[in-house]
Amino acid sequence: MPTEILMPALSPTMEEGTLAKWLVKEGDTVNSGDILAEIETDKATMEFEAVDEGTIGKILIAEGTEGVKVNSPIAVLLEDGESAEDIGTAGGPAPSAPQASDAGKEAAAPGGSDAPAPVAAAATPAPAAPTGGDGSRIFASPLARRIAADKGLDLAQIKGTGPRGRIVKADVEAAQPGAAPAAAAPAAASEAPAAASKPAPAAMPAGPDAAQVIKMYEGRAFEEVKLDGMRRTVAARLTEAKQTIPHFYLRRDIKLDALLAFRSQLNKQLEGRGVKLSVNDFIIKACALALQAVPAANAVWAGDRMLRLKPRTWPWPSPSMAASSPRF
Repeated sequence: MPTEILMPALSPTMEEGTLAKWLVKEGDTVNSGDILAEIETDKATMEFEAVDEGTIGKILIAEGTEGVKVNSPIAVLLEDGESAEDIGTAGGPAPSAPQASDAGKEAAAPGGSDAPAPVAAAATPAPAAPTGGDGSRIFASPLARRIAADKGLDLAQIKGTGPRGRIVKADVEAAQPGAAPAAAAPAAASEAPAAASKPAPAAMPAGPDAAQVIKMYEGRAFEEVKLDGMRRTVAARLTEAKQTIPHFYLRRDIKLDALLAFRSQLNKQLEGRGVKLSVNDFIIKACALALQAVPAANAVWAGDRMLRLKPRTWPWPSPSMAASSPRF
């Protein structure tokens, strides 16, 4: 039976990722430990290794695809003796009908009529790559998964002795069915009321979305900068820290004697025009010069992207204003 290769959870906080690059193509033979793809997580770009050996029968997710959920199928692996024609049920999510009981099958076929669909579904093996209670993938050989399904074993309760903790045939055959899940049932039942009694966390205020920010800068030339997964995660963590962690701010006194003397000199020159410069005017001038020196910093956050503002096309200040204004 073809085996689905699932999107791995390469970090504890990863819920989805970007399939940056495939390092194999359909028809390639791979062994356990071979690098299959480069995956961009919420923290870094990491390599994804093969767990089983076989042939890449079909690539389901094209490289460059963003937002691929963890544990969703990204490719199909064929075992010895299998071909691309065998890829019939491995290319999508498992249907719910095959899990019906015998009574359910009889109800689905009233009057004793033939019902080939439930019979074919009954032969479907266990899921290709089960996950534990924390969402992490459980590594097990295809044979071990089939034996576990036949014996009614929960792979999350079995300790693997294979390479890198992989569950193999001997581990499944030595396990006793039903012991660990039965012991865990009372604990889960006792945790349910406690979880239900906890108040729901207050929703954090959301800032303006990209459309609202773009409308604010309507008529201004800008370039949209796409964010990768790492930048989105950094932005989310900074926002969360600002909203949930108490902050304190430091103040320092500085000497502005030279600036104040220069300001006084300029204000005397501007008395006839009724203009008076403040210290804030000098700060704004310094920020403007800094943005001209570092154009990449002249950007606006727009939720899921950045708007990098382009320099204005008209002359500023105008020639007449530049001739009559002091240069500072």
